[in-house]
Amino acid sequence: MLIKTIAAVAATLMLGHAAAADHPAFKVDVTGSGAPIILIPGLASSGSVWDGTVAHYCASGKHQCHVLTLAGFAGQPAIQEPLLPAAEQQLSAYIADNKFDHPVVIGHSLGGYLGMKLAADHPEQVGRLVIVDSLPALGATQAPNITRAQLKQMADGMAASMKALDAETFRANQLRTLRTMITRQEDIDRALNAGKASDRDTVISSMTELMAADLRDDVSRIKAPTLVMGTWIAYKDYAPKEAITAVYTTQYAKLPGVRVEMADSARHFIMYDDPSWMYDRIDNFLN
Repeated sequence: MLIKTIAAVAATLMLGHAAAADHPAFKVDVTGSGAPIILIPGLASSGSVWDGTVAHYCASGKHQCHVLTLAGFAGQPAIQEPLLPAAEQQLSAYIADNKFDHPVVIGHSLGGYLGMKLAADHPEQVGRLVIVDSLPALGATQAPNITRAQLKQMADGMAASMKALDAETFRANQLRTLRTMITRQEDIDRALNAGKASDRDTVISSMTELMAADLRDDVSRIKAPTLVMGTWIAYKDYAPKEAITAVYTTQYAKLPGVRVEMADSARHFIMYDDPSWMYDRIDNFLN
């Protein structure tokens, strides 16, 4: 028994540190043993946003958590090539190299977009997909008929505006945005510290790609059963819950069998604001 335990620990350590050169677009922290769950954080976020999720799912021996922190975010070294295409291809290779059998992929925000893209481009690799408050076409939320060319033009304009900001204003904007996304101050501080440690160029270029993207047709290629958890409470002064829910259901309309659930109290970082609700929905979905 001891030998088996040592072997299991050694295998986990090797997996956690294996060939980081093979995936410079992300760092991976591995916890537990069992069926693999891949967790992808959002823009300028650390993999530590998933600490509670890891404790919930990977302490029992049923699952092994593979938590990513993307290059250029939260102190990780940036890479020269565009982050999101590199991360998608390297994550696909990571799944293949480790011989994962249809892992669960859970992504938040930008990480949800990356999970969507992976599941659409490599549908044979993903077993189940969980998307935490992300949309196939974020830039089309208020203009559903916007074209891809118009999305790119809008995203490029946003990028130019962000690049023109001085450092102090850029950080102030980050804080102002996080206050709309997270309820408790200690969680805001945690996210803000990750943002401060992120590479500004990587943040801007990744946000630009996200705002220009339109996966509303591409999601039809996803074969994995998919759970989408959305939020609306932070936007209640601008639109009722029914209208915001309709944005989610409409944007995911071409994804077969998708399940859309809307949190009633959590803001964008559902794992911080209402983890119990999130775990309950994921538990039901996985079981």
